[in-house]
Amino acid sequence: MATIERVSIHGGHSGEFCSHAEDRLEEVVQAYADQGFAWVGLTEHMPPSADAYLYPEERQAGLTAAAMTERFGRYMDEARRLQRLYADRIEVLVGFETEATPGAITLAEQLIVVYAPDYIVGSVHHVEGIPFDYSEAEYRRAVEALGGMEALYCAYFDRQHELIERLKPQVVGHFDLIRLFDPMYRRNLMYPEVLKRIKCNLELIRDLGLILDYNVAALKKGAFEPYLSQPILNQAFYLRIPVVPGDDSHGVATVGLHLDEGIRVLAERGFNTRWRKPVRPSR
Repeated sequence: MATIERVSIHGGHSGEFCSHAEDRLEEVVQAYADQGFAWVGLTEHMPPSADAYLYPEERQAGLTAAAMTERFGRYMDEARRLQRLYADRIEVLVGFETEATPGAITLAEQLIVVYAPDYIVGSVHHVEGIPFDYSEAEYRRAVEALGGMEALYCAYFDRQHELIERLKPQVVGHFDLIRLFDPMYRRNLMYPEVLKRIKCNLELIRDLGLILDYNVAALKKGAFEPYLSQPILNQAFYLRIPVVPGDDSHGVATVGLHLDEGIRVLAERGFNTRWRKPVRPSR
């Protein structure tokens, strides 16, 4: 049986350009090269669309949306430098990860024009402007703001659908991240209105020829399974959507963490392990 290449379609955050990560970006790229990855996508977060959407650690560091926009430009320059520098050891793809706060999709469109990334990862981390993935307290605040768990899930997948329609991201990141702090997510994913939205979004991903991120970072946080959960993974297989592993690393220590486990699951379930690479978005 042929060896399956180690890749990460959603990796490469660093403390140099992300306030909740560690290490310099070059150290992260070096770690991927040292571990024998065939290719990796650097997917730093885009800057916030306004100061209102700064995370607490960014505020504590004295950052502003304007400062983070400037930092993002430095990230793109450094990522391109590393892409050239390490070309003989590893293929580095330079991308970024979206946000979905008010104004973020328009800002992402502008960043694509200015920086011409190799690809983007379409991710949703906020619902009604609330960063539900930041902490359990923020997650509960989002549940209360939306009026219940079913409404939260529906709002998340609605926002995801809008993002996919407008940006057509080559990769859709951690598709079911909304289950992060929900111990009853298997039940809640089965609400008819939620199921309808999941099916709609997956069919849109299929029709647009996009890739799903099989994000194993959930495992380092104690989750039972990566994003995608098993029922969604099964639907993706049925719809013939390409699924590619991502470690969503946030520093050297998490480069490749749990990746082999994710690759094993995808191989056992019959997914194509000749991993599809994302391609440059049209301008």
